Amino acid sequence: MVNYDRLLKNHTELLERPNFPEEYSNGIFERYTNPVVTARHTPLAWRYDFNPETNPFGLERIGINATFNPGAMKWQGKYILAVRVEGNDRKSFFAMAESPNGVDNFKFWEKPVVMPQYGEPDTNVYDMRLTQHEDGWVYGIFCTERKDKMTGDTTAAVANAGIARTKDLINWERLPDLISNSGQQRNVVMHPELVNGKYALYTRPQDGFIEVGSGGGIGLGFIKDITNPVLEDEKIINQKVYHTIYEMKNGLGPAPIKTEEGWLHLAHGVRNTAGGLRYTLYLFMTDLDDISKVTYQPAGYFMAPNYEETVGDVPNVLFGNGWIKDDDGKIFIYYASSDTRSHVAVSSLKRLLDYVKNTKQDEFTSAASVKNILCQIEKNKKFKND
Repeated sequence: MVNYDRLLKNHTELLERPNFPEEYSNGIFERYTNPVVTARHTPLAWRYDFNPETNPFGLERIGINATFNPGAMKWQGKYILAVRVEGNDRKSFFAMAESPNGVDNFKFWEKPVVMPQYGEPDTNVYDMRLTQHEDGWVYGIFCTERKDKMTGDTTAAVANAGIARTKDLINWERLPDLISNSGQQRNVVMHPELVNGKYALYTRPQDGFIEVGSGGGIGLGFIKDITNPVLEDEKIINQKVYHTIYEMKNGLGPAPIKTEEGWLHLAHGVRNTAGGLRYTLYLFMTDLDDISKVTYQPAGYFMAPNYEETVGDVPNVLFGNGWIKDDDGKIFIYYASSDTRSHVAVSSLKRLLDYVKNTKQDEFTSAASVKNILCQIEKNKKFKND
């Protein structure tokens, strides 16, 4: 028999474990030592049947495999994560977890999100981006996946953007899925403000479920009526580029943060390696008035998986689709590692703006990279302490 009291004690200790920033920092952000949400953080009542008559051996009845790719927002003074929870059956669902301080003590709400269906039932849903929109609704845009019935391949799927909205993060109204000209749409994010009276969506059009094909890049399109979400005037605003961290795929993470300097964006870039796909995170900025115009984009990645983060269900992956800016300018960046667990890194708006504006852009050759290092060496000579 399982000792449920001991199980509860261990679970409580995990939830209440304090988190601290790592000693090393590159000055841009501080990673925190412990993951903020893991499979073990999920409520025991989701996983165990406590009735000794129906579960005499105290077995875990519903297994949870991973908790990752959380959307994020500040809500009633709490830091809220819309976590992608994946069961042992490989089906994902959404569940809200909240923290009083944003770095530890994340506890799941009593029940997972009940997402209404639209049309053909979703086989799988995942990676929700939360946007607190100026129209008064909180929107959750997520990937809805269904079987590709045009082929006998049991791995083939069709992905699209599911759209839902809420006023309380509990009761969700499901709207029609995104209507676009692309074969597949994943990593769709809603801009928090109307643009010329229209809803603006960042997209990632691609031909196949995994392979980008002739599509790809971060797109921008507009919707006149969110209850009839027909995407219009879609164009790529952030291209894939050969021999970069985003040469194979790229997609926006969370909704951008509005600053006096422009809109600050967090995105992921994908490149192929001999060991498989490698996902890293990068930042860029778009114009305050023309959100299609990229004004700054530092070279390379902003954040890549450290050694421990490379290990998991899908190795060598960082994915971020949630961040929170506090009133004091502190920014909490929530990201997942290797499709397994969720983490937090903390920075500030001032530091991120300095990084984005003053870090060299990619000039796309080795010679240019060396030139930039040599220039910095020369600049530093007058500050060198012998």
